[in-house]
Amino acid sequence: MKYFIIAGEASGDLHGAHLIAAIKQQDKDASFQFWGGDLMAEQTSGLRMHYKQITIMGFVEVLLNLRTIFNNIALCKAHIEAFAPDVVVLIDYPGFNLRIAEFCKKKGIKTVYYIAPKIWAWKENRGKKLEQFVDELLIIFPFEIPYFKKWKVKTTYVGNPLIDAITNYTYNTNFLTEQGITKPLIALLPGSRKQEIDKILPLMLEVVSQFPEYEFIIAGAPGLTKLHYEPYLNNQVKLVFGETYNLLKQAKAAIVCSGTATLETALFNVPQVCGYVANPISYHIAKWLVNIKYISLVNLCLDKPAILELIQHDFTAERMVVALKAVLPGGPHYPHMMADYQKLGELLGGEGASKLAAQRVVAMGHQKN
Repeated sequence: MKYFIIAGEASGDLHGAHLIAAIKQQDKDASFQFWGGDLMAEQTSGLRMHYKQITIMGFVEVLLNLRTIFNNIALCKAHIEAFAPDVVVLIDYPGFNLRIAEFCKKKGIKTVYYIAPKIWAWKENRGKKLEQFVDELLIIFPFEIPYFKKWKVKTTYVGNPLIDAITNYTYNTNFLTEQGITKPLIALLPGSRKQEIDKILPLMLEVVSQFPEYEFIIAGAPGLTKLHYEPYLNNQVKLVFGETYNLLKQAKAAIVCSGTATLETALFNVPQVCGYVANPISYHIAKWLVNIKYISLVNLCLDKPAILELIQHDFTAERMVVALKAVLPGGPHYPHMMADYQKLGELLGGEGASKLAAQRVVAMGHQKN
């Protein structure tokens, strides 16, 4: 069968890569085309557009790039129509993917939405679009199970694919030696988009001088290059690409941009401080529209402030230093965070999310309109 997959950011590329691998195990004749990234491209040929060419985040940024966005949507539709897939898999990225879902519905192409749009946070009206245009929704967080019962869309909980990604990763046991690390390590994960790097990384780097007994390494985002980081680098920090899991495996603590990385950091049992800084206009719009208690996936899953979230004006070097000292091994908050991480692991369950998601995708491909 033929599968067209759309992932619009780094986390979607990671999940898409594991999904492709699982589909190939179940469908030996599988053929793929996709919008995604390097990890998906390692699994199969068929890359039509790299996510780094289409990722735009923030209300203001979207408004400034509307023509590009609509051109990309039109191009994606053309790619799908030319490929004539048996099923289209939409991974997160809702502003784009829901438009593609509507197009597929009109064309009679089956769709599976993998990793649900976060309509429990904002834009709940998108639930109606899921009902209208999506054939099956695959969810990955336990707290989403009761929420999506209110919508008339076939929904399957498959577990969290990060468990698979972390469990199956091949770690470099020589990582510290290769990087010349001789002190305990603190990881900096400033996000996966250029605008996040520009706003968040400089603030993170202000913390470095306050921890001379530690070494700091920045996890470079897969969709970016060293050029994006160079304006902020100094001889006090290192920058690595494609080594995030090796870095987290060895880190004693981390400062993390809100997003999938907070959950990855927790699954590695690395104590963390979470933060986010957005365009001021985008931030005030989001405050008005978003309806959630927490911004980190760790806290959302546990429904409690297990990790500290420093947002916008609260994301300062002074507050990060205090918070980091509290969660480092030996700090007063460290044992509480480790206990919360254990509960999180139990809540998310074990391996198998990618395999189950692939089973649902293959089954959908066999269905006829």
